[in-house]
Amino acid sequence: MSDSGTSPGVRQPEPREAGLEPDPHRFRPPYVSFWLRELPYVIVLILTLFGVAYASISRQSMIGFWEFLAPVIGLLCIGIGWPRAADKAARLRLVWTQALHWLAFLVAMNLLLLSGVASMLSPDATGLTILTLLALGTFVAGVHTQAWQICVLGMIMGLGVPAIAWIERSALLVLLGGVAVVVFGGALWWGMSGKRA
Repeated sequence: MSDSGTSPGVRQPEPREAGLEPDPHRFRPPYVSFWLRELPYVIVLILTLFGVAYASISRQSMIGFWEFLAPVIGLLCIGIGWPRAADKAARLRLVWTQALHWLAFLVAMNLLLLSGVASMLSPDATGLTILTLLALGTFVAGVHTQAWQICVLGMIMGLGVPAIAWIERSALLVLLGGVAVVVFGGALWWGMSGKRA
């Protein structure tokens, strides 16, 4: 008898034969799992930057776009907090707190669109105020879910408010600066290609 307790002459199954296949996810490059994990934040960040850029260039308030983005961020916060919730009661509390949080901010955004309030603000000011509320709501939701990525999204939205205001005020300056850069770059390229010839 051998010490292992197996009969002599009986071959032990190999790990592959015993169903102990190596996990294919173990060999996934680390950058792939990082990007898959961060993909929802990247999508919301791209939507945020698109909204800020479009509002700056088109000079439109983008109120509907920001109102659409609020529940999207709320769903993202629920997705972040769901695995961390200990039980069903904690998950239910997470859903209700996020739903009430974003409902309150959506109501505040829509209060600015009431005829009495909207008549006191210009369309540009209304759009920037709604974006400010969305930035605040996003940052506070990130603090509550303990997700630094959501906090960063809120800060980027908040920085977008003065950026939009500055671009709208100095649109001519930005346009002239862009033309100057293009002309300077074209002259530099033409001079370099002339030297090569």
